[in-house]
Amino acid sequence: MKMTGFPMSTTDWAEIVPSEHPGDTGMALWRTQNFGDIRVRMVQYSPGYSADHWCSKGHVLLCLEGELETTLADGKSFTLTPGKSYQVADGESSHRSSTKAGAKLFIVD
Repeated sequence: MKMTGFPMSTTDWAEIVPSEHPGDTGMALWRTQNFGDIRVRMVQYSPGYSADHWCSKGHVLLCLEGELETTLADGKSFTLTPGKSYQVADGESSHRSSTKAGAKLFIVD
């Protein structure tokens, strides 16, 4: 990832209007900022959320609250809890996420 073309700035995430993204079940609320080619998001998954797609986009993802279960296309799975992250490159390890109790994430992609 090359970070160029934007000055130093701060973000008050409470001021960013969320967009709704339904899953197979539940809802994701995304608060999104774009800086050049970099997308930064604060994402809140509702309890019972399950993604409606397999994702092959690269991310750096940090769990802030709750618990997130991520399943890879090869069947492996892992759980993120607050303070844990995962990192995956574009086109590597297609993944799909869900949460029973809800989760809040900080994502850079």
